[in-house]
Parts: sequence; C-alpha cells; structure tokens
Amino acid sequence: MAWRLLDFQYHNIFENMAIDEAIFHETIKNKKAPTIRFYNSQPVAISIGYFQDAKKEVNIEKCYSAGIDIARRITGGKAVFHFNELTYSVVASDHEKSFPPDILGTYKVISRCIAKGLAYLGIKADLLESGRILPERKSEAYCFSVPSKNELLVNGRKICGSAQVRRRGGFLQHGSLLLDFDAAKTADFLLPSRTFEQIQQLRETVTSVNEEIALPVDIQEVCFRLKKGFIDELDINLAEEDLTSTEETLKNKLTGKYYDTRWTMQGENIFNRL
Repeated sequence: MAWRLLDFQYHNIFENMAIDEAIFHETIKNKKAPTIRFYNSQPVAISIGYFQDAKKEVNIEKCYSAGIDIARRITGGKAVFHFNELTYSVVASDHEKSFPPDILGTYKVISRCIAKGLAYLGIKADLLESGRILPERKSEAYCFSVPSKNELLVNGRKICGSAQVRRRGGFLQHGSLLLDFDAAKTADFLLPSRTFEQIQQLRETVTSVNEEIALPVDIQEVCFRLKKGFIDELDINLAEEDLTSTEETLKNKLTGKYYDTRWTMQGENIFNRL
C-alpha cells in the first residue's frame, strides 16, 4: 500500500497544527497508511512545545506587535520560529513496520530520510548518536539551541529540529528544516530578554540549507529532494492526495482550539481531548 503525500501548501500556523492533529486522530482511529506532509506557515509564526510556558519563553508582546502568530503544538520540544523554513510532518499507526515502537528509534528513521534528502542537495548531515552536546543555557527555550539525540548536524551545527507525540496506536512527528537563519531576529522574538552571548551561541550552533550550499534553492526544490529522501530511504511509494472529508471536518473543529489564547498560553485541559 502506498503512503499518502500531502504536497507542499501554505496555511497559517493554527490551520497547520489542526491539520496535523486531524490526520493523527484519523490515522490511529482507522489504522490508515502513513501520511507525509510538507508545508509552510504564513504569516510568519512561532510554535511552542506542549509543555512550554509561553510567557517565560517567548517575547509575546513583541510577536503580537510584529504580527507574528503564536500557537501551542501537541508535540513536545522547544519553540520554533517558522520563518524561511520548510515544515514536514509524518503520521503513522503502530501497524507500520518501517518505524520502531519508541520515540528515539522513530526519530532516527525519519532523520535518515531527511539526511538523504539533504544529500541530494549536496549537504552532508550527520546523525547525532549521543545526547545533548552543550551545557544548558538560557536560550534553550529555542528548539535549535542544543541538538538532541538522533537529530541532524551539518559541520557540528543543527539544521533541523523535530518534535513528536505518541499515543496508543501511533505517532505524529513534525519538524522544521531551516532554509535561512537570522540569529538576531530569532532571539528578538523567542527570548523574552536577549544578550549578545545568546545571539552568538545561536550563530555558532545553528545553520541552514542556503548557508551550506553554493547557490540558494527555493522551498519547492527542497521539498522535492526531501520527498525523494523518504522514498529512497524507506523504499516506499507516495500517492499524492488531499485531506479526506472527515479529516477536513475535524481540522475545522480543531482550528478553533489553536486560535484560542487559553490553549496557546496555558494549554487548557478542556482542549486536551476531542
């Protein structure tokens, strides 16, 4: 059975999070074939991890003044600045044998797919086999500050940050592959207060696709190479499709949750289940 591909689209961050969650629910419920999805969030946005304290780890006032949306994910991890990046998501039920039944094992499989896609762009990405490699610093509220086990490094610098949620029956993993990176702008919005040291740390530990290649590539080219990476690494076929009518209905319902500031700021328990 072919896996489903939802090819590259633009949505706002609230709709993007709702789409991923709707696919996640329906895939587990109906034991459907895996779905791979590529997208970008417009307008520019920040997503925060499920367990993060938005008020402590994001400069909320500055974001809203600049027209930057903020959404809380159902996945864990740290904050992500969705600016000049490509977001991927992979959803699979536990019946899919391509993935092991644990978070780190799944990370490893998906990271290898992304690494293969980057190789087709001429970028050699290495899988970090050990745990975190830097001491804790205040800028760790940001997803790319410190690489974790089974994430990708290019010349020792992180290029892709991912997060995952698992429930009985399957998982959702999504992540951000940076096309360009602006350390100062990122620190402005993601750190309630920033220092020169924190900005310099980001410059030293984070890289991007266009920094690692001679000629810049657009988001469609990167998306094409990543699709090929998944196909070749996993030996799968991808069938391009749309959301089902049930997923579309569920997405519309879930979008209201992601727009709600109670969910964004506190992750209110009333929204934790449908």
